[in-house]
Amino acid sequence: MNLRITPGPLEGTVTPPPSKSQAHRAILAQLLAGGGTVSNLAVSQDIEATRRCAAALKTEGDGLPLLDCGESGSTLRFLIPIALALRSGGIFTGRGRLMERPQKPYFDIFDEKGISYEQKDGVLTVRGELKPGEYRLPGNVSSQFVTGLLYALPLLDGDSEIVLTSPLESRGYVDMTLDVLKNFGITAENQNYKRFVVPGDQEYIPQNVTIEADWSQAAFWYGAVALGNQVELEGLNAFSAQGDMCIVPCCLKLQGAGEVELDVSGCPDLVPPLTVMSALRAGETTCLTNAARLRIKESDRLATVTQTLNALGAQVEEGPDFLKITGRDGLEGGVTVDCCNDHRIAMMAAVAATRCRESVTLLGAECVSKSYPNFWDDYRMLGGKFDVL
Repeated sequence: MNLRITPGPLEGTVTPPPSKSQAHRAILAQLLAGGGTVSNLAVSQDIEATRRCAAALKTEGDGLPLLDCGESGSTLRFLIPIALALRSGGIFTGRGRLMERPQKPYFDIFDEKGISYEQKDGVLTVRGELKPGEYRLPGNVSSQFVTGLLYALPLLDGDSEIVLTSPLESRGYVDMTLDVLKNFGITAENQNYKRFVVPGDQEYIPQNVTIEADWSQAAFWYGAVALGNQVELEGLNAFSAQGDMCIVPCCLKLQGAGEVELDVSGCPDLVPPLTVMSALRAGETTCLTNAARLRIKESDRLATVTQTLNALGAQVEEGPDFLKITGRDGLEGGVTVDCCNDHRIAMMAAVAATRCRESVTLLGAECVSKSYPNFWDDYRMLGGKFDVL
C-alpha cells in the first residue's frame, strides 16, 4: 500500500495499542502454565506469530514442531530454548530479514552443551536436550536471549544460572520478563544484571492477564507532540515495567537548549521517534549513541532512518553506532520514500510529514501491521490527511 500524505497538524486524543513486548511474554507464560487468559491483544503480525507457534508447540504430534516465526525476532529467540525444553527442539522458519539476525549466543551455548543445530536456506533446525547448569552469553547482542532462557530454565529438573559475559543492554526488557514470570509464579533471582539464578522444577501458575498500552508505539505520538501537534495520549500505565517509558525523560531533555546526547543502548526501538524529534530542534545538535544493534532490525535502521529523514530535508549524519542530528525549523518533503518493510520507519515518516512543506509519498506503508495495525486509522482520526495511491 502506497500513501501520499498531505502535511498538516494532528489534534485529538489517542490510546496506543496493547504492548507487543508484554503480549509476547504473557502468551508464552500462558502456554507454559497450560491455562489462563490473555486479553486486550492487538492482532499484529508479530503477536500472531507467537500465538501460531504456541499453538504448534501444544498441538503438533511426534517429531520436531514446525514454528513459523514470521518476521518476529522476539518469537524466534524466545521460543528456541522453550522448544528445546518442551519438545527437544524445533524447526524454525521466518520471513524478511528474520533468519539473518544473529543467533550466535545460542549457537555457542549449543556447541558447549552438545545440542545440534543447522541453519540452511532460511530454516533453523535445533535438536537436543536442555539440561540444568550454567549458561554463559553476552549481554550486548540482544536481551531476547536472556528472556528465552529465563522462560525455559525453570522447567528443567535442576537449578541453573545465566551468566552474562558483557554488560546487559535493554535491561528494561529483562525487567518486563521477570515481572511476567513472577506473576505466573516463577522465581528467578537477578544478581545486578550480571547473573540470574533460576531454580529448577518450577511450575507456571495460570493467570488472567490484561495487556497494557504500548510505550514503544506511544513514542511516535510523543514525537508528534514534540513537533507541535496537539495530541494527547491516554491509557498508558505510568508505573509500567516497559523500558520504553524512558521516552518521557528523553523528550524532556530534547525540549531543552544546547547539545543533547542520549545513550539508546537500553531503548533501541525509540531511535526513529527520537531522531525525528531531534531533526526539528532548530539550530541544536543531538547525538544518539550506542545504537549499533539497529543495523539488525527489520531494516538497517541506522541507515534507513538517515536516508528517510534526509530525503525529507533533515540533516542526519550516520555513524557506525550513532546518529548525529542537526536540527532545522522545518522539512521540505515533496519526495517519495520507501518504508523498507520496516514498521518504525513508516511511522517515523508519518510523524515527520506533519512538519513538511510539501506532500510525502510512502511506499509499502502497510508494514505498520507488524506492530500497530490501526496506525493509519489513528493517524486519520487525529486529522492526518493521506490518499491511498
